[in-house]
Amino acid sequence: MKSEVSRTSRRAGRGRHPLLARREVEKLRPRGRQRLDYDVPRTAPACTGQQAADESSGDAMAPTHVERGAQDPSEIAHQQGPDTNPGQLHAEREHLRALLELTNAVTTRDVTSLVAAIAPNLQRIVVHDDVSLFLLAPASEQMGSYALTAHGVGWTDELTAELHPDREPFATWLAERRPVDIDLEQFDWTGREGIRANITAAQLKRACVVPLATHRETLGFLILNRRAAVPFAPDELERSSQAAAQIAMALENALAFRQIAALKDRLAHENIYLEEEIRGVQHFGEIVGESRALKRILSQVATVASTDASVLLLGETGTGKELLARAIHSAGDRRGRTLVTVNCATSPAGLLESEWFGHERGAFTGALAQKIGRFELAHQGTLFLDEIGDVPVELQSKLLRALQQREIERLGSTRTIRVDFRLIAATNRDLGEMVGKREFRSDLYYRLNVFPIRIPPLRERREDIPLLVRYFAQRFAKALRRPIESVSRESMEMLCRWSWPGNIRELQNVIERAVILSQGTVLTVPRSEFESPSPSTSSPVTLEDAERDHILRALEQTEWVIGGDGGAAARLGLKRTSLVSTMRRLGIVRPKPHAAANRDARAR
Repeated sequence: MKSEVSRTSRRAGRGRHPLLARREVEKLRPRGRQRLDYDVPRTAPACTGQQAADESSGDAMAPTHVERGAQDPSEIAHQQGPDTNPGQLHAEREHLRALLELTNAVTTRDVTSLVAAIAPNLQRIVVHDDVSLFLLAPASEQMGSYALTAHGVGWTDELTAELHPDREPFATWLAERRPVDIDLEQFDWTGREGIRANITAAQLKRACVVPLATHRETLGFLILNRRAAVPFAPDELERSSQAAAQIAMALENALAFRQIAALKDRLAHENIYLEEEIRGVQHFGEIVGESRALKRILSQVATVASTDASVLLLGETGTGKELLARAIHSAGDRRGRTLVTVNCATSPAGLLESEWFGHERGAFTGALAQKIGRFELAHQGTLFLDEIGDVPVELQSKLLRALQQREIERLGSTRTIRVDFRLIAATNRDLGEMVGKREFRSDLYYRLNVFPIRIPPLRERREDIPLLVRYFAQRFAKALRRPIESVSRESMEMLCRWSWPGNIRELQNVIERAVILSQGTVLTVPRSEFESPSPSTSSPVTLEDAERDHILRALEQTEWVIGGDGGAAARLGLKRTSLVSTMRRLGIVRPKPHAAANRDARAR
């Protein structure tokens, strides 16, 4: 009977499904009034001839028909075996019951409940004072490592890293997939001195390393510790192995469910992001043009798209940098995944880090739920950092680390998340000049400037303007339901002569207004579109220039009267002597009368 129970327990603990193990254990439970410890009969047995033949042949497992109260004690002893006693059967039955309860407790999808159920149920199977759970990659990236009892070794991140399960002797123990008893006082702690100090402080003398392995992989291991210098007996090692098999299956299921949940959440976030992109107006449609400058750009795009190299797009505002970023992504190997766009100029500096890396619930005031950052959304896809030149200096170091290490941490979390993405950055600013002014980190600039592509402004490829005009005219005529069939020659000539400081974005807006205002089938652009002065593209004036202009306007308004209640000094809120001193410093002098007369004549 004991051998059958042992064989069943081993089958239940090694790679079997928890329900199957439970059914096999139920088969061995007593039914009704049946007893496993028989009373000693007082009379000799009455057996048939076939039974006698079976007994004479030594077949102890042959079926017998025995009348109750008529069995020989020697025959009972022969059937039960010399090692069978009620105490051993009871202990074996209690072990199987404890193993079954452990299996039921850890069979859950919730990781927290699973981890919490290990320590109390494992204590009933193998006596120990402290137990810790360690997981190997990639399981450790999802769940981490856990000290399951609070009174043992405090496993910090530093101690966990010092353990080195990939080195000997842990590597051999895990490869063999069987429990190992360790004398902690005689163990070689070279390279693990921090762990030894903590074990000595906890007064631990003995340990048992139990691998958590399934038929597919080794997920991690348990460490059971004792304060008494009592080795773990062979039967305890066997029982810990049976328990580890059930825990490993439960961990594998929990990891699978957690990965499925993470993929579902990520897919939901990607769908939300893509819906926002579809509703947005960030893209211009297809790339239009046949100029030599555009063909050179497209050749560079085709060259770099097949690689994973970082690309830096340089060009004035409105030249189509995001459109080219989409073209690079669509022609690359990551086109099956998401292109995530991050505009570094739209979010405040205090929220930009949360936008990049995400945050945990309660990380800061207003963080009511967990948020996945754009870097994490771009995993295995492409990350497009638009307006990279506007990143605050205090965040550039964190951005550099994320780009170099491909690792991020959500705000409010200490868990490192590995990300893999293709990087494309864009800016309309001169990053080299910003590096010289210490407004942009040089190491970040060199990290971004792997494959720079300069996009020419529209005024440098005027031969593409007619094609762009016709493209936008057809597009907006269809969207606005206007019967536009052609563009007037006069309008086309004006469009080709204009300098387009706003580049393609400005041209797009002009054509959309013209489509709205045109009454017939011919698109006519109002001449007033080109009469208003374009915004100045020169470098900003200095503070001295601004001060000079402000004083000159005040002097002209007061007809160069400096003092008095209605004078320029009063208007500017200055003393007369202070204004005169400032005028001398700035070189402001009153113009001669004939110059003023000529200016008035021109005005008339």
